Amino acid sequence: MAGFDYTFPIDALLHAFKYGGALNVAAALAHPLAHRARQTALPDIIVPMPLHPARLRERGFNQAVEIGKIIARQLNVPLRANACARTRDTAPQASLPRRARRKNLRGAFACATPLEGMRIALVDDVMTTGATLHELAAAVRRAGAATVSAWVIARTSAGGRSA
Repeated sequence: MAGFDYTFPIDALLHAFKYGGALNVAAALAHPLAHRARQTALPDIIVPMPLHPARLRERGFNQAVEIGKIIARQLNVPLRANACARTRDTAPQASLPRRARRKNLRGAFACATPLEGMRIALVDDVMTTGATLHELAAAVRRAGAATVSAWVIARTSAGGRSA
């Protein structure tokens, strides 16, 4: 489920948020997604897309956690920011061609938290090919999740590029 299409001005806002540290736009980006989520069966927990520790140090924050906090608060659903971890420091997906994205992420996530029988919503900022969410969903399923859904602020058009 996506709150927006990855087009102007959303692409510019997401870029300012993610790379410029404009945390003040997080709520404006997250509210429409939370509104759409209310129309569905709510998950047991929300799991934000983990960043590798090196990327987190570089950026100073995890944009998916910031978005997830807002959505979790609005929906009264627990956020489990540490349920899963990025175990490999991979090349940024935006820098890779479509075909290389899945290979880049193979085995990049692990979930230490037992998720047996739970309904999980994965939260991320942008979905282009879905490779990152696919790999995290596989890790969540290995941890026992019953169902997994993907919630993103914006989705690119087929074959589109994201920042």
